[in-house]
Parts: sequence; C-alpha cells; structure tokens
Amino acid sequence: MAVNPKAVFKRRETITALPLYHAGHLQKKNSTEKDFKKFFGELRGTTLFLYKDDTQDAYTEKMDLENLKSMELKGSFQKNVPAVFTLNLHSEEMHLKIGNPDSGMEWKGYILTVTKKEIPKNMMLLPGQRIKLQDVLTQERKRNPTQRPPLPPRPDIPHADPPSPPTSKDKPDLTTSEMPGCFYDVTRDEAERMLEENPEYGNIILRPSTLANNYALTLRQQKPSGTIKRNFRVTSTKSGLVIELDVPVTVSSLNEVVNYFLEKTEYRLQPYRKSQHYDTRFDASPALKINLTSPAPKMVPKAQVAPTQRSETIEKVPPPSTEPEGDYVEPDDTRPDNPNKKMDKKKLDEELREALKVRRADYYAANDTEEGRLYMNQTQEESQPVEQATAQWNKTSSKA
Repeated sequence: MAVNPKAVFKRRETITALPLYHAGHLQKKNSTEKDFKKFFGELRGTTLFLYKDDTQDAYTEKMDLENLKSMELKGSFQKNVPAVFTLNLHSEEMHLKIGNPDSGMEWKGYILTVTKKEIPKNMMLLPGQRIKLQDVLTQERKRNPTQRPPLPPRPDIPHADPPSPPTSKDKPDLTTSEMPGCFYDVTRDEAERMLEENPEYGNIILRPSTLANNYALTLRQQKPSGTIKRNFRVTSTKSGLVIELDVPVTVSSLNEVVNYFLEKTEYRLQPYRKSQHYDTRFDASPALKINLTSPAPKMVPKAQVAPTQRSETIEKVPPPSTEPEGDYVEPDDTRPDNPNKKMDKKKLDEELREALKVRRADYYAANDTEEGRLYMNQTQEESQPVEQATAQWNKTSSKA
C-alpha cells in the first residue's frame, strides 16, 4: 500500500517545525567513512534532515548548516557524472553526492542562500531558479529576523612579537554581568592544558582575550579522527557580544555565549567545572560535660586590714529594768524617815501646791510691787490653817 506523500510531509513538518525549502535523493559520508550512504534529504531552514527513504516520518540524521564555511565541487563539472560537494562546517567536514550536476548545483544554490542569507552571485542561474531562491531568502529572513552587525575593527597587532598577557587595566570588567561557571582567568595555553589534563571536568572554558574588554572561548572535542582544540573570539560591542564566526552571532551575555555552543553541539560538550573536594570521614568530638548542680560560690578575697586590738576588760552592762505596764508610774517615797512607804496622790498634790506657793512668795518678796504685797497678805491669812495642819501632820508622823 502506497503511502500518501502529503501525509508524510505534514508529519515531518510537525516533527521538525521548520519550513521546507528543497528536497531530493542524495548520498552522504563524513571524512572518516569510506562509502557513501543513501538518504532522502530535506532542507528545512538551515538544517538538512536525512531520511532512509521518502516514506519515513522521523529523520535518521540531521546536519546543522548555520555555520557553513564553504561548499565546493569536488572534481570537474561533467554531465552524466554524479556531483560530489565538500561541505566545510564549523567542526567537521562532510561530503554530499547528488545524482547529476544540474541537481547538484540546485542543491548548492539553496544551501548557500539559506546559510549566507544572500543569493550566490557566482552561479549561473535561470530566471525561474532565481525567483525560487528569492522566495526562499525572503521566507528565511522572516523566520530568523536577527540582524547580525558587522564585526568591529580589530587593532593591528604585530606578528613578530607575541601578544603580552592582559594587565589589570586591560582585563574586561567582570562585575557588569554574571559570569558563567566555566570562566577562568587563564591564557590560551593554560586553558588547552586544563582541558587536556582533566577531560572529565568539561570541554568548554571561557577566558579573557588578549585584547582589552574582549573574551575568548576554548573547547576540546573528541572526533573519530582524534581530539581537536578550537579557540573562538568573543567581541564586546554596544549591541551585545559578537561571536566571531563566518556568520557572526550576537548575544546579550556571556552565559548565552556558552549556551550557543552547547546547543550547536547538541549538548555533547559541557562547561568546564572543577570538582569540589568532599570529606569522607567524620570524627565526632566528645560531648561536653555539663555540671547540673548549683555553681560553687565565688570566693571573695579578704581585705588586707590589720585587726583592731580589744581591751581585755569587758564591762558588763546590766540588763534593762522591767517597768510595770500602765499609763502612770507612781514614784517611790525615798524620804529617810520612811523610804518604803509610798505617798498618796492627794498628799503629793498638796505638797506640790505648797512648793509653788513658796516659790511665788519668794518671787514677790524680791520684787516689791503692789500685787506682791496683796498676794503676801492673802497668803499669810490662808497659810495659818495650813501651817496648823502641817504641824499636826508632823506630830502624827513622829508618833508613828
């Protein structure tokens, strides 16, 4: 049962997600192979997809022609003889064999148009062929509208003297953007030696260039024919960073420079990162002993003061006398005639009154005034009964 070509075409377009520019049968081999292999090729965008036949949905191989350097015809142009072209790519060399020279030149026209973004000028093209190539060029420019600026002028460096290593003033400002992990401040020889001695760390090293404010990228690839080392210049411009290839590529950061090479090699290359050292032994330190009891009291140093000398005789202080509780304490009668007898309050009051009268009489006697004379006369009259009572009291006391 024949396969519908339109259905196959739609499935391929869905898988590749790229517009189809040209297709046909061809043969392909690389520089290490002896024989050509037959394929059905489709040029979609700047990628050549190879199928086992024209009914296969998924491609078997693909070739990225974005960085194509040249496409040259091997041998002379002869009719009825297959045309063999040598494609010099960025990292390898491929050979394509097309059935006849006319088909071969048609393939060459399409490939150079999509990769160089211009119609080849040194090819003899028919008007119909030129119109088709112009349509392909317009469609490719719409698909990839990135304008690639021309390379900046390079300063003249004499070849006689080797370039001196960059000084601190010539080194690019590394603080303006985030640096990739594979950036190392090394020379070209040092970068190649690092990649050679430690291939397990990675294949790409980004480093400063010998020119001021520029960079360089060193990579190491393993090919069937052997190991190759390549160095690429990355120039800083006002519009971004330019990777100096046959078709310059402009990016906005150094991380995008590294990602560009990773994508173009389908991540077969990896950024160079040194392995970190990790310890494999762990010595647990003994646990600290914590005393949960109360801390010992701090010892306060004794003052260096000479002790005071005390007298040997110590006077004993009599204990305080206990007085009877009450509002008023009656004084004891300490008269010699009766020391143990207490006086009544009435008699004590009379004695106090008599004492006051005597003192008042002495005062008025010393000061001869009319008031004093009146008081003295009155006192004498009143004192007669008192004197009689006092005399009677004294007699009674003496008898007792």
